[in-house]
Amino acid sequence: MNLSWHGQSCVKIVTDQQTILIDPLISDNPYSDLDPETVAADVIILTHAHNDHVGDTALIAQRTNALIVANYELAGYFTKRGYQTHGMQPGGQFTFPFGTVKMTPAIHSSSYEDEHGQLHSLGIAAGLILTIEGKVIYHAGDTALFSDMKLIGQQQAIDLAFLPIGDNFTMGPADAALAASWLKPKKAVPVHYNTFPVIEQDPEDFFKLLPPEQRLPVAIGEIIHL
Repeated sequence: MNLSWHGQSCVKIVTDQQTILIDPLISDNPYSDLDPETVAADVIILTHAHNDHVGDTALIAQRTNALIVANYELAGYFTKRGYQTHGMQPGGQFTFPFGTVKMTPAIHSSSYEDEHGQLHSLGIAAGLILTIEGKVIYHAGDTALFSDMKLIGQQQAIDLAFLPIGDNFTMGPADAALAASWLKPKKAVPVHYNTFPVIEQDPEDFFKLLPPEQRLPVAIGEIIHL
């Protein structure tokens, strides 16, 4: 399986059979190297409803007929608009053709502003534990540091963790490093930073707080083989 990070919290996972996009902010992402008009997607997984995470979901799913996996309320929002969806909630787990998705808690809000400027409150934010091809990937979504991350790390051996470091709306570098010490992933990748001024961070401030073997600096679009 190949993984890649595409700015903000957008992660692409390519398995032998399917392509999964997580939080596909592309058009409004100055760091994205993807094109919403051409990117492949069999499944789109959303951690929560904020526009900088839902991103280009509608455009991509309309073109590809991708399955949208999200919290129950956010999935319902897309169901009513004719998209193929699967709703979940934190604590729940489901096995899809590509692997298993478990939603974890996240401390964050979840609302979506539509094209008419109307704000929709859509469920609660979540993190993701993905078990694919025998590997375990944790995508924290947007979250504060919370002590149950210790339990998440104890319940399974995490191969790769994507952790927000932008601060202001989520964990900053120090809290994200503490989260990594609790989660104990083999490798950690910082996400959700530098997309707009209030979340500007130097990822080195995160990496210097991790043991060397856990650090995984990646460039936009760089392939991670797992």
